[in-house]
This record gives sequence, structure tokens and C-alpha cells, in this order.
Amino acid sequence: MIQNIEVILADVPTIRPHKLSVATMNTQTLVLVRVVCADGVEGWGEATTIGGLNYGEESPESIKVNIDTHIAPLLIGMEASQVAKAMAKIRKIIQGNRFAKCAIETALLDAQARRLGIPLSELLGGRVRDALPVAWTLASGYTAKDIAEAETMLEKRRHRIFKLKIGARPLAEDVKHVLAIKKALGDAVSVRVDVNQAWSELEAVQGIAALEAGGVDLIEQPVRAENMAAMARLAQRYAVSIMADEALHGPQDALAFANASAADVFAVKITQSGGLIPAAQVATVAQLSGVSLYGGTMLEGGIGTAASAHLFSTFADLSAGTELFGPLLLTEEVLQTPLVYKDFMLHVPTGPGLGVDIDMDKLARLRRK
Repeated sequence: MIQNIEVILADVPTIRPHKLSVATMNTQTLVLVRVVCADGVEGWGEATTIGGLNYGEESPESIKVNIDTHIAPLLIGMEASQVAKAMAKIRKIIQGNRFAKCAIETALLDAQARRLGIPLSELLGGRVRDALPVAWTLASGYTAKDIAEAETMLEKRRHRIFKLKIGARPLAEDVKHVLAIKKALGDAVSVRVDVNQAWSELEAVQGIAALEAGGVDLIEQPVRAENMAAMARLAQRYAVSIMADEALHGPQDALAFANASAADVFAVKITQSGGLIPAAQVATVAQLSGVSLYGGTMLEGGIGTAASAHLFSTFADLSAGTELFGPLLLTEEVLQTPLVYKDFMLHVPTGPGLGVDIDMDKLARLRRK
């Protein structure tokens, strides 16, 4: 039986300013959900987002209020092992709130997998890989600084895929910045860009042509999420891969984008999809439609990153890699034992449930009072 649901906000500084077209992050607010069951088993989930309300319609504060006030009361007293039944109830009654629903579902699945003594990935169909390639985002905004940061990552054998956040500056400046980094790093390294919806279609036509010619491998969400027609025209016009990210809020959006041939790659994010199971459905739509998969992040800490890793380990195709570097951007670790990043890969935890445990003393120090 579900006995208690607690939402914890923890403010953690980042290792450097992280500049997106929608916000500059100096601190990340982790949104952690703890589900306590009557049999003594606990499960954890995460609903972390980016930049308050700059990125999406849920903020850390609204997630906490909505779980505490509206979602938790629906679940207290329900059978904890019947995760699908619990999620069906809140998906029927609660509108929207995808991030909150994801954290609840993750916590319930974590608890159930711990109860059964198996990794969470085995409740999601079973893993086909034990490690995931991980991209690093270069987002200082300074060309020389980004090049130096990338070279350090290569030397450490931590990352050899680099994503550049662009769209906040004039188009010509952004293109010059990206191509200088690509030239410095060479052909052995994959360089991608994330525009975070900042361009008009005309700017995208101009920008993508220059970036494609310069050897950039992938263009993420170049135009507004709702402009599916423009995404389709861009995907059909250029050989370089066009990836949908903010446009995908679950399997229905994925199906619409696949039917419109509006993206070559889908960025799968468990929170944006509304949970691990809907995110798996997004991946299924992609695989049936010939769309490649990329494992996305909301810059979560260790809990959300581990949850995503368990799901992504079950994908038959993960040709575009992942960006599960969230914990590496933070100055504090909330796990007892950090996730393992080695030889350009994130190694998927193998213990029961998420396979990670919270450092409660550290969380007590970081949590918002």
C-alpha cells in the first residue's frame, strides 16, 4: 500500500553558467519524489525542469504544489505494486502535469523493481546494452572556452559527442562560433547544435545550410515546436539530421511527427513524455516509423538520469546517442555512490530498482527550507 508521498526541492549550483536561448542557468533545482510503501519499500523519482518556467509550463514549485495537493491524495492507500492501475487513475483525473506524473511513475516502478529484486530496466522490457554513449553540452557562450572544455573532455575520455547551445545571438555569430569549434575538434568528433526553437524558418534555412556544409551532424529543434510543417520542410530539404525535442510531449505528438515526416530523430525525454511508459511508446513509434532515437535530458540529477538510462538501455536503436550528463553539470552529488561515466559512456546501474541510493544527509543540507 502507498503510505506517503513526499516532494523535495533541492537547489544545487552548476559548475559554470549554462547558457540556452531560453535561459542562463547558474543553479539547478532538483525536484525529487519519495514514495513510502507500507511494506517498508521506498521508491524515488525526479521531475526536474530547466529555467523555472522558461522551458516548459511546469516549474519546480508548481510540481510540488500539484503533487502535494492534487496527486498524492489520489494515490495514498492504493496498492503500491499495481503501478499501471495507479498511473491510469491519475492520468484520467489529472490534466497535463507530465513532469509530476513522470516522477510519480518512476518512484512507483523503482519501488516495485526493488520489491522484486531486479533492475528497473527489466520491468521496461529488458536492457539490450549496459552502457550508453553520452554527449556533453558546450554552453559557456565563448568559442575558445568551449574548445578548451571539449579538449579536456576528450583527454579524460568522458565525451566525444558535443552539442552546442545556440539561438540567443545573431545567426551569423552563432554559425561562426559553431564552425570554429568543429574545425578545432576535427572529424573524429561529432558536433551537433540545439537551437531551442529560436529561429524562424528562413533563419533555419540559412543556418542549416552553413552548418551542414561545415560538417555539423545534427540540428535540434531549429524552429518553434508547434511549427510541424516547417520542421517537415527542413527535414526533407537537408541531408543533415533534424531532431524534434520540445515538440514531443508524448506518443501522440511522436505519431503526428512521424506521419508528417517532420524529423529524422526524436529526442526522448521521460519527463516531457509524461513518464517512463509513455516515453517507451514514443520510442516504439519512432522505431516503427524509421525515425532514429536520441536519449534526452532535462539536466536532472542522479535519480532522473538513472531512470532515463534504464529506459534507454532497452532501446533497440540508439544511433544518435544520449545526453545524460546532468549530474556532471552540478557541483553537488545527491547519490551515495555517483553514476559511473567511463570511456565516453554512462554505465547503467545494475542493482535493484534504479540501482542508486540517495545520500539523505547531503539532501537534508541541500533541500529548500
